[in-house]
Amino acid sequence: MIASPPDLKLRRIIADFPILAKRTRRGKRLIYLDSAATSQKPQVVIDALVEYYSSYNANIHRGVYEIAERATTAFEDARAKVAAFINAPQSAELIFTRGATESINLVSHSWGLQNLKPGDAILTTQLEHHSNLVPWQVLAERTGAQLRYIPVDGRGEHVLDKLDELLSGVKLVALSHVSNSLGTIAPLEIIIPRAHAVGAIVLVDGAQSAPNMPVDVQALDADFFAASGHKMCGPTGIGFLYGKRALLEKMPPFLAGGDMIKKVTYEGTTFNELPWKFEAGTGNVAGAIGLGAAVDYLQGLDMEWVRAHERSLMCYAFARFDELATRGLQVYGPHDRDRVADVISFNFSDVHPHDLASILDTEGVAIRAGHHCTMPLMEKMGWPATARASFYLYNSEEDVDALMDGLEKAASVFNLR
Repeated sequence: MIASPPDLKLRRIIADFPILAKRTRRGKRLIYLDSAATSQKPQVVIDALVEYYSSYNANIHRGVYEIAERATTAFEDARAKVAAFINAPQSAELIFTRGATESINLVSHSWGLQNLKPGDAILTTQLEHHSNLVPWQVLAERTGAQLRYIPVDGRGEHVLDKLDELLSGVKLVALSHVSNSLGTIAPLEIIIPRAHAVGAIVLVDGAQSAPNMPVDVQALDADFFAASGHKMCGPTGIGFLYGKRALLEKMPPFLAGGDMIKKVTYEGTTFNELPWKFEAGTGNVAGAIGLGAAVDYLQGLDMEWVRAHERSLMCYAFARFDELATRGLQVYGPHDRDRVADVISFNFSDVHPHDLASILDTEGVAIRAGHHCTMPLMEKMGWPATARASFYLYNSEEDVDALMDGLEKAASVFNLR
């Protein structure tokens, strides 16, 4: 196959990311295929961070002087931007956290410890990242609730034949929108209504969906939605939790300290209103402002375009991967292109994924190798590890070709015929 050269829009997007113009230490062009772990940052996000620190660095919600007021305004403007990005009804339902992991833990501690008891059940899936698995294991142990799993088949697709049985007694359903290991897109349109029908609330881990496709929390009818800024062109150390207001109002604070209080006396404390009730201490002001800039950038591209671009790229990648199938290249995950997002996990004959990733690195191609924080899934599937290529809005078919060239080099090194 012959790669199509990047069109004008894609060339402009690639130029927006300064790291992509860099050369590796071996003089190779950087081919970054690990965006499921963390995305690269466009210049506008970098500029927003520099502008904050160089022009109006101050604490928020406290100072009445000029730069403090400017910082507060920028911080709250960013909240409104992120809320609009996922179509949250109110910005007060959008809580800034350190990332999806902290968002999930917030729900586990603040909602879960208050609402679960022995005899209740938590339902998740066999696809989950550790961040959407371990908190529920801990919660089940602390409350006496039972933890159940929606199974997945050999292709990593959800098996819903016994969903109604699994939902019996369930108070909380927590699942990833998109699998970080296999790219599987969860059938939320089926699971969420059936969960609500038995009175369960639903938390959606959107760490892999928010960066890659349009998300509408009202259309999904998600009770909670968690995501990380660093996967969607924003800075590290910033993320968010959306929660329906009725739920958030009843939940106690996750952390205690400054900014989450309205009044403190020696006898007790009155907590702040939403969303500040859940934002104790000095938050990541720069990170929130940077995330706001990232959301502006993504909105400017149009998330429908991002999804269409990645689907096209994935189709090209799958076709190229087929060329090496007879030489032992095995691709995992859904085969239905409409049920998979931006991730391809694979193994190449008996070459260990870490060795494969090291060879690709010599060619400037950056992929991930390992269990991808899904150790139970890997054990279930019988995979000690996999190699993973994940694509994003700044990747092109030429990047896929570079990956294939690297795999050809690996085949030569390991004498794969």
